[in-house]
Amino acid sequence: MYRNPLAFTGLFRSEKNKITLPVSSYLIEHPKGTLLIDTGWNKTIRESNWKELGLQVQINTGYLPAGWAVDERLAEFGYKPEDIDYVLMSHLHCDHASGMPLIKNAKHILVSSQEWKIANKLPMVYLPHEWKGVDVETYDYEKSEFGPFHRSFDVFGDGSVLQVYTPGHASGMSATLVCGSNGKYVLLAADVGYANKSWEKMLTPGICTNRNYAIQSLGWVKEMAHDENCVEALANHDTKTEQHSIILPL
Repeated sequence: MYRNPLAFTGLFRSEKNKITLPVSSYLIEHPKGTLLIDTGWNKTIRESNWKELGLQVQINTGYLPAGWAVDERLAEFGYKPEDIDYVLMSHLHCDHASGMPLIKNAKHILVSSQEWKIANKLPMVYLPHEWKGVDVETYDYEKSEFGPFHRSFDVFGDGSVLQVYTPGHASGMSATLVCGSNGKYVLLAADVGYANKSWEKMLTPGICTNRNYAIQSLGWVKEMAHDENCVEALANHDTKTEQHSIILPL
């Protein structure tokens, strides 16, 4: 039996072996500012996947119905891009970063310095044109009690919103930990796993920069997801996750 050695990349996969996955963004209404996690696809996708993705169309393609672009979704909640205080990028793969031009008027657009550095050095893996003309700021992870490698970035300096270093799928990737005043928390796990079952069954993403790191990140998310204080842990591409709101006292 022939097995495609590049199947994990999507290359040379037949149509019957391809699936459609959601690409999630998250809006956080915090007393200290309004935050957006990730930006999804650019509207260019509606015209041409090739124009937006180039050779990466061999790996994945985007699908963006009317009303689903990040600025369109924000408008449904009464926000304009310039109303957003912080856009926090989990990492800069195309399905998360393609929509960055749509929110370039946000007050601050942040990504880890580690992810930013490598994203601008690997144009076959990342697509730097997606943030061309966007004022991107970087942050450094610091020592922390949270995360598989005990490193995070405290957005407001009060422990309520943390960008937790969770490498493996991408070198500088972060999960977002939102902590309530009651000790409860929500974990936005980015692409540590593509679905919640990923950490339940310890299934690493097909594409990894470091498989060992990916396993450690999955293990940490699994532990956090099973903690009694976890309100919800969300994977970015889980087909079983529907749009919903979570209320957490901050």
